[in-house]
Amino acid sequence: MQALKKVLVSVAMVASLAVSSSAFAAPKGEEAVKEAIENTLSGIATAQAAVKSGDLSTASKDILEAAQASKEFRFEITERQRQKATDVLKAARKSLDAGDTAAAEVGLATALKSFSEMKAKYDLTH
Repeated sequence: MQALKKVLVSVAMVASLAVSSSAFAAPKGEEAVKEAIENTLSGIATAQAAVKSGDLSTASKDILEAAQASKEFRFEITERQRQKATDVLKAARKSLDAGDTAAAEVGLATALKSFSEMKAKYDLTH
């Protein structure tokens, strides 16, 4: 009987340690959100570099990838700002496809600033 009590106490202690360590681990959703905003920012930066170098097809592809990545950035406080910034990215891509690189550069700069602000807000709360 004493041996059974010792085993049960040991099992209970191990179970409580396992539960408490997983409770303190960072949620998996946070990693996805952080990755999404990082991918969005890097996509915008590479698109800006491609526009400056004159590689418009690569820039268009980079803008599309950044817009897709921005969809995964879900943070309630900045949701409306994210939607507006994604619309700016889409408009920049349309301008780029129409050959208006000046408008595309302005749109990319605006989107980069907006997404950077959102990342700062997210980082303050996480």
